[in-house]
Amino acid sequence: MTRQRWGITVPFAGVPLHAHREWFVELEDLGFTDVWSAEVNAHDAFTPLALAAAWAPSLRLGQAIVPVYTRGPALLAQSIASLAEAAPGRVVLGIGTSSNVIVERWNGIPFEKPYQRVRDTLRFLRAALAGEKVTEDYETFSVKGFRLGIRLAEPPPILLAALRPGMLGLAGREADGAIINWLSPTDVRTVVPHVGEEKEIAARIFVLPDTDRDTVLGIGRRMIAEYLNVPVYAAFHDWLGRGEALGRMWEAWKAGDRAGAVEAIPDAVVDDLVVHGSPEACAQRVLEYVENGVTTPAPMVIADPDTTRMVLRAMSAARP
Repeated sequence: MTRQRWGITVPFAGVPLHAHREWFVELEDLGFTDVWSAEVNAHDAFTPLALAAAWAPSLRLGQAIVPVYTRGPALLAQSIASLAEAAPGRVVLGIGTSSNVIVERWNGIPFEKPYQRVRDTLRFLRAALAGEKVTEDYETFSVKGFRLGIRLAEPPPILLAALRPGMLGLAGREADGAIINWLSPTDVRTVVPHVGEEKEIAARIFVLPDTDRDTVLGIGRRMIAEYLNVPVYAAFHDWLGRGEALGRMWEAWKAGDRAGAVEAIPDAVVDDLVVHGSPEACAQRVLEYVENGVTTPAPMVIADPDTTRMVLRAMSAARP
């Protein structure tokens, strides 16, 4: 059985990287086992974890996620191997497609054959991190004579960001688990069987610790509109059965009516996908993800630093 872990997404909002040392130390004191970074339009995926490696020697370090398109295969192997050498036995690599917005619109890289690109990158990294010399024509890229110059005693496990059955199945067959995102606790039960209960299931969970209903609905709707109109997430929620609930939002968004799209999101969808309420209520809701099959929750707390600290302490107190 996969060990139950307790993660959190870093860095924390409103706290500059240079001020994170005391936060990482407190996470250890509170019993958190992992910190998970992200890579969207702010910090890169590796710098916050390099700081955690030095400042908090018990925490495991993961990415949710590193896009497979925005670094070449060899550079990606070098980046993760460097972190693994800095924190032996404490690193897990999370890779995925990201989205057409990040890959194409922001980085100018064609977002082509996403399933194949993730599969090929996974297979390359397995060989490279094991110390093999790689000369291979993969379907989506070729590598000629690369050998990683860092020898790792223990290559890090690799998780795949996955939404629908194809990528979830790949995570189950060839990776060490899956990273899931933007789903409800009950949705977890739909996803896990495609990966396998023996595999690690990490989940990015959006936590909005606020008890004002209007505030929650306003922020939640904007977040949902921003993400769930991206084609990969739209297809995911259609597969999960939210096609009817989100249909009006998708239609308005495609018509260029951004305000109408936000307004069309039902309250129930916000309640499903965004954890909200008091710090204590948020902690209990995160536990529902664990009860449904998440082995590594990695909540992303959307709050000021003082409120974030209350949520961290409530999560610590609520854990079994």
